[in-house]
Amino acid sequence: MREAAELANAPSPDYFAAPLEDNLFEWHFTLRGPPESPYASGIYHGRITLPATYPMRPPSFRFLSPSGRFEVNREICLSISDHHEETWLPAWGVRTAVVALRGFMESEPQGQVGAIECGDDQRRAIADTSGLWKCETCGKSSADILKESEAAAKELGLDATADEETPAELKISFKVKKKEQEGGAGSGGQAADVPSTTPTEPPPQPQQAPPAASGYPPPVWQQDGVPAHVQDPLPPYFDQRYAPPPPPPPQQQQQQQQLGANDETFWLDRIIVALVVLLAAVLFKKVVGLPGVY
Repeated sequence: MREAAELANAPSPDYFAAPLEDNLFEWHFTLRGPPESPYASGIYHGRITLPATYPMRPPSFRFLSPSGRFEVNREICLSISDHHEETWLPAWGVRTAVVALRGFMESEPQGQVGAIECGDDQRRAIADTSGLWKCETCGKSSADILKESEAAAKELGLDATADEETPAELKISFKVKKKEQEGGAGSGGQAADVPSTTPTEPPPQPQQAPPAASGYPPPVWQQDGVPAHVQDPLPPYFDQRYAPPPPPPPQQQQQQQQLGANDETFWLDRIIVALVVLLAAVLFKKVVGLPGVY
């Protein structure tokens, strides 16, 4: 309802979109063909279906009137539709989707789901008569719907264009696709503005610095050019008497551990022997009955 109010308060002369009165999840849109294209004189009508989790999930789109670009009454595959949920942003809305849909009309089908192959002459012929197409649900022709939106925008002094409202991510995608399609065989099919993916040689590694005059060792450089941490030596005025003793070598440490274990075993054996002797004396006293034997 908020998006419907925003579209009604800020109409555009190039497109119109509104939900049905009895279903807020079904919208109908009418848009003018993109300029300087075979669709420039056309006015096209379609339907947008919003999922129950909108705007967390993208809507689906289908054209209800012939366009020469998309099949009639079939869901189309776009980066803003439910066919590619990974590219949808919840910050986008119905207005952004309609503007992006208008921009996508200039791209070639190239096996796209819901797209059709058609010549430019046939697309121009369809565009010339597209405004007369009438939607049974809306009860108006495409030309009448867009004429009302254009009059409302003129009354409010609004003259927004689709290029100004298209998100930067989608405008870059349109330009890259158009460059790739116009690349041709002469340039290997690569877009002029698309950066080359040829790997470049790694930058030269910095050489090790000469020893400093202070006597400190030079830093050790890693492969990425970042100096590794090197522990500074003790300053010359450091009193070695207060320095902790160096750890013994591994072999000496092992010998010390074995001696400690032997000492523990020696005392444990003596305690066991004393307990056995004491127990034997008690049993002997019980059996013989000698007094004074403990």
